Amino acid sequence: MATEKVKDPVGSMGFLEAAVKISRTSPDIPADVQLSMREHFLRRTQRMQRQTTEPASSTRHNSFKRHLPRQMQVGSLDLGNDYMVDRDEKPTSLGRIQPELYQQKASDSEESSKNGKEKNCGRINISLKYDYENEALIVNILRAVDLPAKDLCGTSDPYVKVYLLPDRKKFQTRVHRKTLNPTFNESFQFPVPYDELPVRKLHMSVFDFDRFSRHDMIGEVVLENLFETSDLSRETNIWRDIEYATSESVDLGEIMFSLCYLPTAGRLTLTVIKCRNLKAMDITGYSDPYVKVSLICDGRRLKKKKTSIKKNTLNPTYNEAIIFDIPPDSMDHVSLHISVMDYDLVGHNEIIGVMRVGSHAEGLGRDHWNEMLAYPRKPIAHWHPLLESKKSEKEWKARTASFDSQGSCPSPRPPASP
Repeated sequence: MATEKVKDPVGSMGFLEAAVKISRTSPDIPADVQLSMREHFLRRTQRMQRQTTEPASSTRHNSFKRHLPRQMQVGSLDLGNDYMVDRDEKPTSLGRIQPELYQQKASDSEESSKNGKEKNCGRINISLKYDYENEALIVNILRAVDLPAKDLCGTSDPYVKVYLLPDRKKFQTRVHRKTLNPTFNESFQFPVPYDELPVRKLHMSVFDFDRFSRHDMIGEVVLENLFETSDLSRETNIWRDIEYATSESVDLGEIMFSLCYLPTAGRLTLTVIKCRNLKAMDITGYSDPYVKVSLICDGRRLKKKKTSIKKNTLNPTYNEAIIFDIPPDSMDHVSLHISVMDYDLVGHNEIIGVMRVGSHAEGLGRDHWNEMLAYPRKPIAHWHPLLESKKSEKEWKARTASFDSQGSCPSPRPPASP
């Protein structure tokens, strides 16, 4: 009991002072009386300390306690007043750890991870107005803020491409060097009747210019409804968040062709009719498109044919027939790979878009093929959207792997004469 009384002399003094000072309304005890009482209390505590036989703790115990395992009952060791345990503290299952302090940090980390996934790409400011006299939509690209840094120096060289879909005509702003908050202030006019505006979409792609390699895409903005804020009779100011994207989601265009198969003659006729809204591949805003059709058997190209080249157009018309001789027993093993190309006089021809038809194709390509087989000797025509060539390359690799494992493909041979 003597030990317990000695351990907290300061607390006892506080208790004594609280005891002698009864209330706020009672008169204060004279100072000399308080001094004599305090001296009497100190003499009493010193006499009690001399009666104890416990050794005093040294400073080396302080460092030893820090290295004790958590499983040990540290509170039961007498290491001096520096390590006194508060009797009033409520123990928890985690000791002195307070979980509420970590819940906020955990939620903050979750929010930061979500923001990292969203990849904030900044904002863009534009204005829209319709010119009734010239029947044109005026698009002003004003500025962009808080763009992400794409260069090693911590900046970007941004510029903006503008489309009014489904037309493939493209406008482009100037490149602004080494800035994340460019001010463009450039105006573009898209000739379009006012009645067609509800079905049009304004597409803007923000790029980082690179002199020696492919330009990096920062993000894109698509305005689905041009009349969302006003009727465009007056200039309307619009702010939009730039959404993260690695490639332009602008449609590559569509191709229309017909398929007709004659089982008795073993002849497949593909008639390329026309294309529309093709992607502009040249600086002039147009392309020089032609269509290349390849006959594929289990990943191996057997034959290749192509149409003529149409100059400076995004909506070419061909009406050209391409014929392949395929026996009926080989129709389940073959497919047609159709590529719309842009002819280039200097350099390599570029792929605008591709698509595939056949029994092992996907979506509309498979349906079109099956409809052709269900109605022989009848031309079946459909529109097909063009896809990126990268997706087609993956399919080709998978087909090539299956071809290597299965062996050679039976070459289409002419049917036996009746």
